[in-house]
Amino acid sequence: MGIRTPVAGVRGPHDWPDYTIAATALFYEAYSYLNLLISALPEPNTGSGWDFPPVPLIFSTPRYRSLKFSRQWNTIIQLSAKTHNYIPFLPPIYRNSEMAGIEDEIRALEEEIQRTPYNKATAKHIGRVKAKIARLKDDAVQRAMKSAGGGEGYSVKKSGDATVVLVGFPSTGKSTLLNTLTGTKSEVAAYAFTTLTVVPGAMEHRGAKIQILDIPGLIAGAAMGKGRGKEVIGVVRSADMIVILVDVFNSSHVDVLMRELYDAGIRINKQKPDITIKKTSMGGIRVNAVGALDLDVDEIRSILAENKMMNADILIRGNATQDEVIDAMLANRVYIPAFIAVNKVDLIDQKNTDAIATDLNERFLMKPEMISAHTGFHMAEMKDRIYDSLGFMRVYLKPQSEAADLEEPLIIRQGSTVEDVCRKLHRDFVDRFRYARVWGHSVKHPGQRVGLTHRLKEGDLLTIIIEH
Repeated sequence: MGIRTPVAGVRGPHDWPDYTIAATALFYEAYSYLNLLISALPEPNTGSGWDFPPVPLIFSTPRYRSLKFSRQWNTIIQLSAKTHNYIPFLPPIYRNSEMAGIEDEIRALEEEIQRTPYNKATAKHIGRVKAKIARLKDDAVQRAMKSAGGGEGYSVKKSGDATVVLVGFPSTGKSTLLNTLTGTKSEVAAYAFTTLTVVPGAMEHRGAKIQILDIPGLIAGAAMGKGRGKEVIGVVRSADMIVILVDVFNSSHVDVLMRELYDAGIRINKQKPDITIKKTSMGGIRVNAVGALDLDVDEIRSILAENKMMNADILIRGNATQDEVIDAMLANRVYIPAFIAVNKVDLIDQKNTDAIATDLNERFLMKPEMISAHTGFHMAEMKDRIYDSLGFMRVYLKPQSEAADLEEPLIIRQGSTVEDVCRKLHRDFVDRFRYARVWGHSVKHPGQRVGLTHRLKEGDLLTIIIEH
């Protein structure tokens, strides 16, 4: 559609809607004149006599006023003589222009969501804006990774029954905590960024061997690649659990760390939604729900449309939110358990310690571990919390026609199947598997014959029969 011209029987320019291509063209024409105006201004502090506080200049000529521009069409330029900064303040619909970066557009869209009350009339619009924010953040992360080049990342071989990563800002005591928990000698110093690479350590607790990783400190913007954020976030995404470590003087850092992890596609202490999205070649968006679903079909359709997905079959088991549908659509989220640990409690009194613990518990709905890695305070509780958060359970192996080994259990994660045990014992066991026999709470009768998909429970005895 081109620019419409006033002819007989056609509405005049003063009747045009705000969002027409004609008005858009005039807007960008006006902006080009503004650029010429700005380039002609003198440099500051050159004796030109215009050292004044920042003032707004509204660009509007009689030609454009005759078209009855609304206030949103005026470009407001703030002229700062001291810094020579010319900052355009545009309506959110234009934040995706070349004048503003992706971060500015994300910020504008987030502000729009905050200003918009959520109700049935606005739910579709809010869902689409959320989907756009998620897509823009993903684009920003991908650009950051590409701009970082093909440099070497952190090569860490996973070992033990699970891997735990210590996440925090610099100088929160991550290296000291690693040394205390595992006996590893990670460099410790009284300055930031002491740890420049990933330092692994091994902790044995209640029969489990747990690998703990000390990574370089995160900084704000790590999800966008700042401060080797690409490499650090890559290590965090592959972990089985996260310990978010702050000190007593910077407990507010938890908010920033949570946001960086969320922006990097890491979902803390959340179950993966049971949502299946299958693209089709025709038929539009078809939604099938098992159980009560609060979302409207139009909301789901608007979310998928933002990702240019016009034909798809969607199966949702249980209830789901807009954010969960967006995560399922992008299909690059990881779901990791985590808890907060507050270090250096030996440097403050008990009253302040309790106040910090109460504040974090109320804001994040998780009880923090109040510790001192330097003095060893609450280290036993810290080890128990790591073990319990990982969701371990013990299974005892019973060789065929022999007694079970009750001295050294096999440590596996809750919900593991016989196939998971086979893969942990030997990579060929799945291919050579015939059947298994189980004694315990997961079967109806002792010695029941089961297959690879059978889910085990705490304390089960397991015999695996393979082909020779």
